[in-house]
Amino acid sequence: MTATEIRQAFLDFFVSKGHTIVPSAPIVIKNDPTLMFTNAGMNQFKDIFLGEAAPKAPRVADTQRCLRVSGKHNDLEEVGIDTYHHTMFEMLGNWSFGDYFKKEAIAWSWELLTEVYKLPKDRLYVTYFEGDEKEGLEADTETYQLWKQYVAEDHILRGNKKDNFWEMGETGPCGPCSEIHFDSRPDSERAEESGATLVNADHDQVIEIWNDVFMQFNRLKGGVLQSLPNKHVDTGMGFERLVRVLQGKTSNYDTDVFQPMIQFIAEKSGKKYNSAAKPGDADWNDAVAMRVLADHIRAISFAIADGQLPASNKAGYVIRRVLRRAVRYSYQTLGFKEPFFNQLVPLLAEQFKGVFNNLFEQKDFVQKVILEEEVSFLRTLQQGISYFNKSVSSNTDKVLSGALAFELSDTYGFPIDLTELMAREIGWTVDMKGFDAALQEQKTRSRAATAIDTGDWIVLKDDESVEFTGYDETETVAHIVKYRKVTAKGKEQYQLVLDKTPFYAESGGQVGDKGELVFPDGEIILVTDTKKENGLIVHFTDKLPQDIDDALTAIVDPALRSQTNSNHSATHLLHAAMKQVLGAHVNQKGSLVNADYLRFDFSHFAKVTDEELAQIEAIVNQKVRENIPLKEERSVLYAEAISSGVTALFGEKYGEYVRVITFDDNFSKELCGGTHVKATGQIGFFKIIAESAVAAGVRRIEAITGVAAEKYIVTQNALVNQLKELLKNPKDLSKSIEGLLDENAKLKKEIEKSILEKSSGLKTELAQKAEAIGDINFIAQKVALPNADAVKNLAYQLKDIVSNLFLVLVADFDGKPSITVMIAENLVKEKGLHAGNIVKELAKEVKGGGGGQPFFATAGGSDVSGLDNALAKARSFVA
Repeated sequence: MTATEIRQAFLDFFVSKGHTIVPSAPIVIKNDPTLMFTNAGMNQFKDIFLGEAAPKAPRVADTQRCLRVSGKHNDLEEVGIDTYHHTMFEMLGNWSFGDYFKKEAIAWSWELLTEVYKLPKDRLYVTYFEGDEKEGLEADTETYQLWKQYVAEDHILRGNKKDNFWEMGETGPCGPCSEIHFDSRPDSERAEESGATLVNADHDQVIEIWNDVFMQFNRLKGGVLQSLPNKHVDTGMGFERLVRVLQGKTSNYDTDVFQPMIQFIAEKSGKKYNSAAKPGDADWNDAVAMRVLADHIRAISFAIADGQLPASNKAGYVIRRVLRRAVRYSYQTLGFKEPFFNQLVPLLAEQFKGVFNNLFEQKDFVQKVILEEEVSFLRTLQQGISYFNKSVSSNTDKVLSGALAFELSDTYGFPIDLTELMAREIGWTVDMKGFDAALQEQKTRSRAATAIDTGDWIVLKDDESVEFTGYDETETVAHIVKYRKVTAKGKEQYQLVLDKTPFYAESGGQVGDKGELVFPDGEIILVTDTKKENGLIVHFTDKLPQDIDDALTAIVDPALRSQTNSNHSATHLLHAAMKQVLGAHVNQKGSLVNADYLRFDFSHFAKVTDEELAQIEAIVNQKVRENIPLKEERSVLYAEAISSGVTALFGEKYGEYVRVITFDDNFSKELCGGTHVKATGQIGFFKIIAESAVAAGVRRIEAITGVAAEKYIVTQNALVNQLKELLKNPKDLSKSIEGLLDENAKLKKEIEKSILEKSSGLKTELAQKAEAIGDINFIAQKVALPNADAVKNLAYQLKDIVSNLFLVLVADFDGKPSITVMIAENLVKEKGLHAGNIVKELAKEVKGGGGGQPFFATAGGSDVSGLDNALAKARSFVA
């Protein structure tokens, strides 16, 4: 069976068992502070497991793209080295939300593997949870008894908490699990040693292929286990491992999932891929590098397609780190000195066409982003290598300091293993203890700066759903259903969940509402922010009310909401106008909408010209003047909305039912959960104030509306009037300013010419003042020149006409002292003189510092009165 057939057989099987097939969630997670990336198939159902949302169907199945490169579940360092770990992988899964449980899950797992996929039963081993006395958890004997119906007892193994109690993170849904392992060793090896002894022993031929998790608990802060409202089933089968087993391979990378990519890399690099290579073999490093590239391109491409661009912090940094790891292998091991990694994107996009179409639809954009990152890092690599070479040339102990290795990593993005390799090549070592200490110090600082202590929810009322009323009103009578305390950077805050709320939670680029919670006794609690967490609307406050059980009136700040509405609706009009002017390729890549302004990031490969910006602005304002009424459609089937031509955003997770926002059916129609004006006329006026680059292939427009736009125009108009007054009200303001600029340029040239003539005159005068001290011609003088360039020019002129020169020139630039030292190169070599070191000593006289090359250096300071002392001190270096 091909990989495509294997995937489809899984989905078809669970459809036959009454499951609804759901699409993969984006690989980049939003609205969950505990996760950056989807690391398991169950992530998108977390709010259902927690009882915070109702399932759309009691049984579902899917293939979910997952990423494990950070946090508790991190497989990055194993990728390429072993045969079965990956950064991005597909997780085939089936779920039951309070419907079937262990009996059906186990029976169907066995049926699919042995009757549909025809795997030999004697090569399969299963595990069950042995219990944990410390946690107060009993052994999962129910699972053991169920497996006995299908599996020989010597193939049913007890598993400890580490292997057979699944937890998504430090907190969250969890429960006992039952793993299914496959022994792919040759019969001769199996006869010598039972596969039972190799299960969960990191044997690369006895591997886990499926895990049936029985969700029963929620792990609270502090480790306490709380029973979930309903029992659920969460199964996950590693697609790449399953394909390997069914195709009879001993490595995931030998299947048709990876081989087309690996063979392409091999062909382009001129190297042969040897899947049997072992550590120490001549082609081991090449094989590892090819596996790394074939794997990493998947993680990076899908992350970018889902909206996460490489960046210098948070999730963006994780993606950049993975990308640089791949580029380093490409450059260092496979010998690609020019950008190559990006060329894998079209091949990958074609492979997943029909499975995850979002990559195919954005393949040009994704490839462009990766190309720019490659170009940037290759440049950094070269700079780092130069810095490395410079550092070792001035060191004699043959040990590269940990601080310098850390600087190469931190400043140049230089992987430490590359630094170690380069050191070994010249017979050096790296102080790894020093490096690790510097790295740990940075991590400690980072953790301290971002540490957040989140308490457990204190439940006041059992209410699984939260009603959002903010589309229809800005005041709602409500009750607090639960709350918790959060401490960040030493400040205590509280997070409150209401049964009903008009407060919009930050989502889709729109910031969260602010406002008040007003209680019957007159107490007012300010809401400082509103965010979404696993489907819950969470209100941030600085204190708790005195009577927390009382009814309250939740009131959104009406002025902030109104301004935010205008900016959000203007963003929709902007998006539509840009598609008209720039082309259909324009897609949103990020946005920020608040009461002050709007920011819109979009895919486009060139700077937007002033003419194009003016055209976009004119279209938006035309739509504002038309006062187009808002057409809001709630609970529209997603498939119907898409077929109607609505604009959907890549990387967003949409449910079965969506909300459609339309301003003129023929102009702007988008899926959106945000708040909007009732008609475009409320926007008032739209003004673009900035256009810039954000990343490769991503541009940014910033704009304002309404009163802010009016104030901007008034300010700009006042500035123009001020200029007119200064220029005596010329008929053509632009032409007058151009004339002033031309005149200024001419005057500058004349001044420069005058300075040069003065320098030339000084040259002869100073040359005649040269004092012979031994075989050195010594000049130390104060000069009246206007800037450092003039002094430098004079110094080089003197060097050309005075042999064996030792020159010190000091100057006063508008109260700022300047010192220049020039030494003939033969004196540098013969007498060991160093202008950089000398100027540092002289600079002490003016309370400053400086440096430079052995033959030329400069310094500045803050005490101009010390210049004479500096001149006097200069003589001491040649006397």
